[in-house]
Amino acid sequence: MSGMPPPNKSRLFLYLGFGVAAAGGYYLYSAGGDPKIAQKEIERDAARASSAVRGETPGGAKEAKKAGEEWGQKAGSRIDSAVDDAREKVNSAESKAGQYRKDAGRDLQQKIDQVDRKVEEGVSKAKSGVSSWFGSK
Repeated sequence: MSGMPPPNKSRLFLYLGFGVAAAGGYYLYSAGGDPKIAQKEIERDAARASSAVRGETPGGAKEAKKAGEEWGQKAGSRIDSAVDDAREKVNSAESKAGQYRKDAGRDLQQKIDQVDRKVEEGVSKAKSGVSSWFGSK
């Protein structure tokens, strides 16, 4: 067991090392053996990969801001529409409630008038009955 790593060690670092060495060799080969040019290519490719991961494009911030403003305007108009609908429904309900209140008041007044007439008729009959006991007409 002199040359082999212990079985509980991961070989991840070995594979990562081979990958880094292969990438370095590729960039060095494509740069014609010049390490400064290879470094510039690595930096350029890293920037491209970073922008691709973040989804950035030139002028993307302006486009995102414009899209955000458009979405905000649409959402604002929908909210305004919903508020206007709610106000309209509240006003309609208030007018209906006022009409019901008037109708109920009118009905109540009619019932009170009917009861008053019946009471007055009863009182007049009672008066005539009591008056007849005492002999006056």
